[in-house]
Amino acid sequence: MERLRELYHGDSREAHRFRYGLVAFDLATIGFIVVTSFLPRASWIEIADLFLGLFIITDFLIRVWLEKERWKFFTRPSTWADMAAIFSFLAPITGEGLGFLRAMRTLRLLHSYQLLARLRQDSKYFRKQEEVVLATVNLFVFLFIVTGMIYASQEAINPQINNYADALYFTVTTLTTTGFGDITLMGTTGRMLAVAVMIFGVTLFLRLAQVMFRPSKVRTECQRCGLGLHDADAIHCKHCGAIIHIDTEGLT
Repeated sequence: MERLRELYHGDSREAHRFRYGLVAFDLATIGFIVVTSFLPRASWIEIADLFLGLFIITDFLIRVWLEKERWKFFTRPSTWADMAAIFSFLAPITGEGLGFLRAMRTLRLLHSYQLLARLRQDSKYFRKQEEVVLATVNLFVFLFIVTGMIYASQEAINPQINNYADALYFTVTTLTTTGFGDITLMGTTGRMLAVAVMIFGVTLFLRLAQVMFRPSKVRTECQRCGLGLHDADAIHCKHCGAIIHIDTEGLT
């Protein structure tokens, strides 16, 4: 148990490599979902679904076992997303057609947020572009989940959506307000999904644009009040007025 606790919650180099590996597994899972959406349903896909589901449920049970306050663990949205993903990957056993739930697995990417401190330590680029990276992840998660739901709900009834790429194309053109109109969603569910893309997707897209084009901030903690983000040329903390010392190479 102590070995698992160290891998999941420790601060050793091996523990961080292990958690990076879990993030890589999440990304590989996403790739599998996208690729298999282009293929006819086959037994090898269902077998792969089963093994992925078993891996995910093993990881989930270990995290439950290591959790000190389990009741709080089960109140987290990410926990419910994991449970939905587990059920969807094991669904082929019972013949359930709940493929859209697989998109919920993407929320596991948000678990990588526990690596923020390590990422700041390991990557100079991440330290400088943290807000951009996180805004991109949020947008990516939203895109993938909504695209998966559109594909699952429209593929059988909408001749304009034949694979995941068609659903992604509709999502992106709607989110960016391009709106070519060559693909439209059918039924009340489809219209509600389109509304969600227009309202929430545009908000996330504008957030990404904002952090990309506004003057960049630097992360330096004020010793007096703890404010962590400051203008690159700041001398005083704008919150409490204390003098701050920002490491800089003198470049503008």
